[in-house]
Amino acid sequence: MGMFLNSSVPYEGYKEVRIDQFFVDKSKLIDELIPALGKRNRYFCITRPRRFGKTVMANMVGAFFGKAQDAAELFAGLAVSKSKEYTSHLYKHDVIYIDFSRVPRDCKSYSQYIKRIQDGMNQDLIEAYPNLQIDISDSVWDILQKVFEETRNKFIFVIDEWDAVFHMPFISSEEQKDYLLFLKNLLKDQVYVELAYMTGVLPIAKYSSGSELNMFMEYDMATSKRFSEYFGFLDYEVDNLYERYQKEIIEPEIFREDLRVWYDGYYTVLGKRLYNPCSIVCALADNELASYWISSGPYDEIFYYIKNNIEDIRDDLVLLIAGEGIQVEIQNYAAVSMQLETKDEIYSAMVVYGLLTYKDGKVYIPNREIMEQFKKLLMSKDSLGYVYRLAKESEKMLKATLTGDTKTMTDILQYAHDMESPILSYNSEVELSAVVNLCYLAARDHYLVEREDKAGRGFVDFIFYPERKGADCMILELKVDSTPKEAIRQIKEKKYALRFQGKLGELPKYTGRILAVGISYDRKTKEHACEIEVL
Repeated sequence: MGMFLNSSVPYEGYKEVRIDQFFVDKSKLIDELIPALGKRNRYFCITRPRRFGKTVMANMVGAFFGKAQDAAELFAGLAVSKSKEYTSHLYKHDVIYIDFSRVPRDCKSYSQYIKRIQDGMNQDLIEAYPNLQIDISDSVWDILQKVFEETRNKFIFVIDEWDAVFHMPFISSEEQKDYLLFLKNLLKDQVYVELAYMTGVLPIAKYSSGSELNMFMEYDMATSKRFSEYFGFLDYEVDNLYERYQKEIIEPEIFREDLRVWYDGYYTVLGKRLYNPCSIVCALADNELASYWISSGPYDEIFYYIKNNIEDIRDDLVLLIAGEGIQVEIQNYAAVSMQLETKDEIYSAMVVYGLLTYKDGKVYIPNREIMEQFKKLLMSKDSLGYVYRLAKESEKMLKATLTGDTKTMTDILQYAHDMESPILSYNSEVELSAVVNLCYLAARDHYLVEREDKAGRGFVDFIFYPERKGADCMILELKVDSTPKEAIRQIKEKKYALRFQGKLGELPKYTGRILAVGISYDRKTKEHACEIEVL
């Protein structure tokens, strides 16, 4: 076993996941790789947002094929064990496993960085083939070629975090090109490559403007069908995990619906819903809902992308916060550019990084976990102009609603209208809904806010579920060219308050007041009106 060749790292890494109480079997991915062994189309690059299971799957692939340790016990009973080719390939291949996010101690240059990898592989090959008289100063691809010529041995390459180089501050753009050339020399058209399985966040093509890495078939989450179900948890998988959670956690604090609201919202190309896997596992293990995924980021997430085009993005943010989708032409490789300027480039990048989800030609904020980050952005960046100012007013709006102060509510809405942003033209209830949602942004610290939630006999515009059982519940209905009384009448008639009641025979989930809030706007007089009633 060596540092890279037949390393025990993937085995141990996958073992940690395999024995976890909230393990999900995704081993059928291996069934799709086995037929490619030794074939021309044997190069796979799978890109996903971080924390979407890329390293877990890379470890799984390395653990299954690699000779470092017999993995029969790890894979016994898993889906791949039913494959006809299972025993033919388990623990049968030489695997070179490289995690490109790892750097040598006190690394300050690309030469130090890449030397660790080249010398490490060379040393592994010297130890594995002591009779071949290998010179450690030779290039690794020449040594691998020599090994193949002498022994006919081939190698499976498992590469994790292939794109880490492009985020390292000590590596220049010219050195990034050198890195691409390194990968080309190591992998492209090399007869000793039995399979190359590579993962990362960023796609290849934008970096590889020429033909350096064009042998790879690329699969992303937004546009590729293949492999889409192996990264992220599907609905039924979360159902199974939740059943396990209820049995194993002494005092479970999480409801199944909470997992959907917090961590669901991503989609496969075929329209199947995906949950963020890391966040699901962390939430169930901790017995607590929190923003696990986003905390793994190294920078000011959302502002990083929009800072060069705030003017065009600002109105879209209001609609996104309100749950609306924004029409986008996804540009698969725009995310790798460091100069994001057009809206399509910006939104494409945010999809690649998991900050937005893409479905039916539109981008959306996927779930509450990510919505929390948008809320922080809107509350903290005064360069967002009217969006920032309205967000700051949202604390007053919530307080006024809870105290029945409809005058202050109306004043805040009028203040929003007087800003004369295009989004505030109120041509339909969508625009009114977007602004009202922004005016209640601060409420998200205390409430789960659902838009157009199924409630009673219809769909309510907004429903506010308090995080504290004894806090007040709120139902908001919006009307354009009507009255707030009509809005409240609809709330009562369609029995929207039933959404706060527990199932038959259960104690009520909420014990506070239920407030029916009607908000209207008259396009002729350009005036708002608000009314509140306790149900």
